[in-house]
Amino acid sequence: MGNEIMIERSRKLRLKLDAFFKKQSDTEILLESVLLVLIIGYFDYISGYQVSVFVFYAPPILFAVWYSGKQQGTLIALLCAIVWWWADVEAGHPYLTSWIQGWETLVRLIFFLFVVVGVSALKSQISLLERSQQLEREIIRISEREQQRIGQDLHDGLCQYLAAISCAASSLRNDLQKQEWEEAEAAAEIAELLKQGVTQTRNLSRGLFPVQMDEAGLESALGELAMSASRLLDIECEFESPRHISIYDNMVATHLYRITQEALNNATRHGQATHVHIDLSEKDGVVALSIVDNGNGIPAPVGGKADGMGLKIMDYRARLIGGQLEIGKAPGGGTKVTCRFEQEKKSRKEQDNEPNN
Repeated sequence: MGNEIMIERSRKLRLKLDAFFKKQSDTEILLESVLLVLIIGYFDYISGYQVSVFVFYAPPILFAVWYSGKQQGTLIALLCAIVWWWADVEAGHPYLTSWIQGWETLVRLIFFLFVVVGVSALKSQISLLERSQQLEREIIRISEREQQRIGQDLHDGLCQYLAAISCAASSLRNDLQKQEWEEAEAAAEIAELLKQGVTQTRNLSRGLFPVQMDEAGLESALGELAMSASRLLDIECEFESPRHISIYDNMVATHLYRITQEALNNATRHGQATHVHIDLSEKDGVVALSIVDNGNGIPAPVGGKADGMGLKIMDYRARLIGGQLEIGKAPGGGTKVTCRFEQEKKSRKEQDNEPNN
């Protein structure tokens, strides 16, 4: 667990440094790269020709290519070859002939140019991967918005129509009962069916569009999900949170809710579980969501990776919020699904400046 937190913090530090350098202009990046090359060249000179440090010229080339482009990287590669040649000459490296010295310099230049080509290719691949991940995140956001729209339409539209018809059927039943008509019983049955339809439609809308995910919304939504599962799936489902946990990011709360939905679906549909326990806790800034069932269990993921579409979606949602998904056997049998992530704490000033809804 400690290693996971350290990895996540290292990733955040890298992202901050990356954002800092990306804000700089090409000229600033070029000047910083040149300065770094000169510093390396000086240490190359004072270390003497007996010690080869030419590989240390690669970082400024990588830096220039990554944050400025292939053209700037090529210029730095040429500068590295010149500086290496200067340091080699000034250090008094003896050569039998001048063409050997030229060949050595050319070999270094070819190596530096290979660094340019390699880093450029890597940068292109990473850009394509980031673009693909961005599109995937956008697809999920669009899917969430569409589900919320459908859920809200069901709640505000169809539910209201069914409720109105149910009231009309109840009124008709009362009128028929007063006149002692036999059709009153049929009207009562229609009214009851409509009430059940309203309840099912409301539950469906809540599944698609849970309560607003403000700081307390996730706990409320998970509590309603547990009660709904107990009622509709005929199982014992309970939600527990030792203390109030604020989830500041609405999208994070939504992903946690969807992970719980999918885990609950797997527990009842595939695991034949009769009891599911949902737990939301926080310790040292790390939020943990656990779903434990007493079902048949699932095979351990091969290579630590989720198998099956539902499990892969849960794993992907966990990674979107910077967390990790763990799937394994529960202590008493069944399956335990745990999602852990480190939540960035909001300062008091940020909370006070937020607009009130």
